[in-house]
Amino acid sequence: MSIAIAPFDGADRASVDEAYRIGSAARDVDLPELPPFCRQRFDALFHTPMPGTESLWALARLEGAPAGYLQLDLPQMDNTDNATVELTVHPELRRRGVGRALHEYGVRLLREHGRKRVVGMTVSALPGGPARSVAGDAFAAATGAQPALSEVRRRLDVDGIDRVALRAALAEARQLAEGYRSVCWQGATPQEYLSDIAYLNGRLLMDAPMGDVQWEPEQVDAERIRGKERALDARGRRRYHLGMRHEASGRLVAWTLLDVGASADWHAFQQITIVDPDHRGHRLGLIAKAENLHHLLTHEPAVRVIDTMNAASNTYMVAINEQLGFRPAESWTDWQLTL
Repeated sequence: MSIAIAPFDGADRASVDEAYRIGSAARDVDLPELPPFCRQRFDALFHTPMPGTESLWALARLEGAPAGYLQLDLPQMDNTDNATVELTVHPELRRRGVGRALHEYGVRLLREHGRKRVVGMTVSALPGGPARSVAGDAFAAATGAQPALSEVRRRLDVDGIDRVALRAALAEARQLAEGYRSVCWQGATPQEYLSDIAYLNGRLLMDAPMGDVQWEPEQVDAERIRGKERALDARGRRRYHLGMRHEASGRLVAWTLLDVGASADWHAFQQITIVDPDHRGHRLGLIAKAENLHHLLTHEPAVRVIDTMNAASNTYMVAINEQLGFRPAESWTDWQLTL
């Protein structure tokens, strides 16, 4: 079979459309419980990328028909030896060599750009969870990549929240949080909190379990936060933040974020939650997440389910999520290929 691969960018609207249709078909088959593949988010990847990221795209055609696409993200500000990959093949055209051809093309491209390793993710089923194909794991292993970190997606059914138990847990937690006050906002971070959010954001990869993934913490400043906010605005992500303010110092020392995408008002994602190490032991993570849940649902009454991802080894955050009512849905593996 004839497989042709060509690079493309956001100016090539026909290729962007073809890649979007491939991604949409794959999402419907591979992850039907998640929101539809979001067109606004996909377009924004081209015209408003995350700051400090160069994206390389390629489209594969099988006998002339659009069959798969490759996205390589190359960090420019830190982790300049690294890259991340998303490789997607149309469900109706799999097992015909398209994925292998895209992989080989991507490896050549990464070597040309001086990258030493690349990280990508695959999904697999958990007992009692929705069915998932084993093909992703098999493909990653066949390329020589190594499993570097195990993660789990958990889902919260809003209608199933035990509000009585949650109120009791919050009351108990607040007894340990004297001297801290919650503050919430939507969208862009208020200027007065910007430096604190930059500091907390920069700790994410420092504090979260990373397994064997060789990825250094990002150097985050106010400008980079604003750049991320512009990228998320372009993707249509409606964002709900809650921070915990240390009254004595006036600093935000904990922060959590929930957001809702443009393609499904019934779905939200629990994103970042982080507590400054100097202020742990006061149940700030639980308080922030529980109060932000109320913040979100007050403004987004259509939300019915909330998903979150955690490293399987992140026992502290997993315990908080379980207390809120999140339950395991599926497993994800971060695969790392050394070039």
